Amino acid sequence: MNRLSLSTLSAAQAERPAYDPKTVEIGIVHFGPGAFHRAHQAAFLDSILAHDPRWGICGVSLHSAGVRDALVPQDGLYTLAILDAEIGYQVIGAMREVLVGPENIEAVLERLARPQVGVVTSTVTEKGYCLDPKWELDFSHPDIVHDLAHPDRPKSFVGYVVAGLKRRRDAGLSPFVLIPCDNLPKNGERLKLAVTAFASHLDDELAAWIGTYLSCPCTMVDSITPATDDALRARVADAIHLEDAWPIQREAFTQWVIENHVHANGPDWASAGVTLTDNVPAFERAKLRLLNGPHSTLAYVGLHKGYETVAEAMNDAELAGFVRDLMLKDVVPLLEAPAGMDLPGYCEAILKRFRNPAIRHLLSQIAWDGSQKLPIRILSSLSEALARGADVSRLCVPLAAWMRFVRAKAVKGETITDPLAEDLLAMGRSLNDDELDVVTFLGLRSVFPEVLADDPRVIAGVEAAYADLLKADRVPA
Repeated sequence: MNRLSLSTLSAAQAERPAYDPKTVEIGIVHFGPGAFHRAHQAAFLDSILAHDPRWGICGVSLHSAGVRDALVPQDGLYTLAILDAEIGYQVIGAMREVLVGPENIEAVLERLARPQVGVVTSTVTEKGYCLDPKWELDFSHPDIVHDLAHPDRPKSFVGYVVAGLKRRRDAGLSPFVLIPCDNLPKNGERLKLAVTAFASHLDDELAAWIGTYLSCPCTMVDSITPATDDALRARVADAIHLEDAWPIQREAFTQWVIENHVHANGPDWASAGVTLTDNVPAFERAKLRLLNGPHSTLAYVGLHKGYETVAEAMNDAELAGFVRDLMLKDVVPLLEAPAGMDLPGYCEAILKRFRNPAIRHLLSQIAWDGSQKLPIRILSSLSEALARGADVSRLCVPLAAWMRFVRAKAVKGETITDPLAEDLLAMGRSLNDDELDVVTFLGLRSVFPEVLADDPRVIAGVEAAYADLLKADRVPA
């Protein structure tokens, strides 16, 4: 079977780009060209390219060469499978170049300094911003330490951004617009503060220039995007009649919300269906707490009960009912509804998306990086519920289930994907499945702030849920 590429594109039995990819210019540099970016932002930009060819993407991987090695032989083309009641296939042509940072530092910096590059976006995961528990730049992070010592040879996303901005300033160019697309509260504000803080350690004038001129809008992104596997590769090859080394899959629903900002001659975001708003935080909180928080809950409780996927976990009436109650009874009362959004209706729509049988979203994938995700997805709601004097017993369950997840992995000698994996597994091996387990976990200050960890309501709630999870494969009452 022939492989997908520009030379074979006309034979693809799929929706093809409504433009000639060879005519597209690179106007966007994106850090973290993994599955979510290629299913989400790149698909939005594919729509824009049909009438404005200036906004092709240069993807930059900060670690792995896998995406580059898969897409270069395909001239950057890949297939997006939309999995819903009806399944569709679309070839995306927006990714015009992929660079691997450690192998191509100078090339990445050159792209960032190009006059025609007007936007830099990122999906580097929560941990990729190198922030501490206070959401400030972690100057003790090894990559940040390295980059401050060697600013022309960066390793971190923040280091690359500052090096690129310095080159633009020195060349008399305006900054690019910096648009983070990861699940961080106030992501634009916090990224700009991190970039400015980093620059201030190198050059006060550069930091002042960044503070004055850099636009870094907050965003919210949403679309369920399971990891690619061989089953997807086979399905795509059979459907489009071409081999694709790294196709991507996602649900039909997709959403991108960007804070209104002035960007003269920038991409026409609205034409691609992007929501532009002055109230990103309301969208962000609703998504993080009503989709991501329940997702993590399903992951850790579902894995405890022996399920593999979100859809399987949602077929458990007890677990699905628990998650629905968590959303509607515990989280919705804490939220401000964005204009035009019915929060209970939003919850029901999310639950329907979770049940989508066409999406095989592995709970093990959602369980990655729990130490980074739980503070954003669960602890934020927990803090507000405590302040209101509300019952927090359900909000404690995903915390207890994560603790059980870590403990079980440690006992079995298995690994976990988490920046704190070594410490977490060592802690898990030291526990004895008793009441001291919870106190030990809550003592992890990089995850649990002292004000929460020492609250007797939290201790009691997590201990009760942890004990129930030990007793039986059921959801704590």
